Amino acid sequence: MNAEKKSGGVHEFFRKKIVALKRNPSIIPLVLLAVSFLVYSLNLTLVSNTTAKIQSRGMGLCEFCMMLMNLLAFVCLMNSFPRRKKPNIPMIALLFVMFAVILYANVFYCNAVTAAITRETNPIPVNESTAYITKSVRMLKIYRVLLVITAAAVATLPIYGKLIRKINTSVHVEDNGDMEKIEILD
Repeated sequence: MNAEKKSGGVHEFFRKKIVALKRNPSIIPLVLLAVSFLVYSLNLTLVSNTTAKIQSRGMGLCEFCMMLMNLLAFVCLMNSFPRRKKPNIPMIALLFVMFAVILYANVFYCNAVTAAITRETNPIPVNESTAYITKSVRMLKIYRVLLVITAAAVATLPIYGKLIRKINTSVHVEDNGDMEKIEILD
């Protein structure tokens, strides 16, 4: 009986989570944006050390733009899909502009690192002491993929939002079929 009660509790937990998603499906891109932000911000030391080592033109600005635009993207995303109202189209457009700026800065930064490592005169050596350079480029590529997934989740939100709303989350209540046997006391 205890295992049956525990199974029912798990089922009810997931049912409540699906009900919450049905009410506000814009949580999904917000969580994806939070994950991509955490991937970038928790590895910011790698990017900063790479910028300090290479010191190429525009690398620091790209690093700053990626962080700033990611923070501002949170504000835009939260204001893009207000509850029980139509989507805010200007905020969604601004959000995609921010995604484009982040992606451009990301590609520019990775190209600057590649150019510094592979240049003919005085290339930056990648060895044990500068292994953070390759780690930062790898992390930036992962961050880029996560950001594209987030943008796709925002773009397809009306589609999967309708699909989520079709999920049956009603609770089946058993009855004995005889309404006359129920006594109501005054």
